[in-house]
Amino acid sequence: MTDQTKYSTTLHSKRILILGGTSGIGFCVAEACVEHGALVTIASSSRKRVDGAVKRIEEAYPSSSAANGKRRVWGTTVDLGKRETLEGELKGVLEKAVQMMGGEKLDHVVYTAGDRLAEMSVGELTIDSILSAGQIRFFAPLLLAKFLPQFLNSSSSSSYTITTGSVSEKPIPNWSVIGAYAGGLHAMVRGLALDLKPLRVNGVSPGLVDTELWDHLDGAGEERGKRAQVLEGMGKGLLTGRAGRPESVAQSFLGIMRDENMDATMVRTDGGGLLV
Repeated sequence: MTDQTKYSTTLHSKRILILGGTSGIGFCVAEACVEHGALVTIASSSRKRVDGAVKRIEEAYPSSSAANGKRRVWGTTVDLGKRETLEGELKGVLEKAVQMMGGEKLDHVVYTAGDRLAEMSVGELTIDSILSAGQIRFFAPLLLAKFLPQFLNSSSSSSYTITTGSVSEKPIPNWSVIGAYAGGLHAMVRGLALDLKPLRVNGVSPGLVDTELWDHLDGAGEERGKRAQVLEGMGKGLLTGRAGRPESVAQSFLGIMRDENMDATMVRTDGGGLLV
């Protein structure tokens, strides 16, 4: 007699597309989904990063590799940075994900894509800088929703998960543009949950997380090691005493996909940062 698998197999054989799945939180979500038996397509702007991420996952989970005959992870490119081609790119990445994973509709879409945060003072604001700051982090995930009913199974077991950040609730100087878009994602989640039902729409709001987003802090000479120092210093100010790990934050995304009763909700995972 074998044990039941009522909980551990919730994502088994589910088809999942992750935009921004080559690094940081998105990569860890992709890893976790493969570990739970899902079929996963990761999408990013760089073919080199896509191929590298797929290789890393296949090496970590040999049973999921094409060489083993039981492929469970694929990669494709998508360019979210050009306003004039954005719709075509978004529809195209959904089409490619469906095709690569066997032609059946998707079960979940996760959006973790982002670019370098557009920190600027109020005096530096222009309409172009404001629009550019929201291209990948706001307009793309909103426009992606337009195509989801066509490519996702129409069921409350299917979901779309968006990523925002703690600045949406706790402002930071010179982050007014970033915070405005991040806060708007809270409203986007609730609005899309109504517009896309029965598809579930939720979001995750991470705080300080130790990802590649901070790599630009490291330089040569005196700047070497600055990244680690900054993360350690900021992490000590959290209730948990440390920056979050992307592997930990990925668990929130898994919970959203697995919980068919969760809808129109923003999940906070910030080490208690909102209170300090």
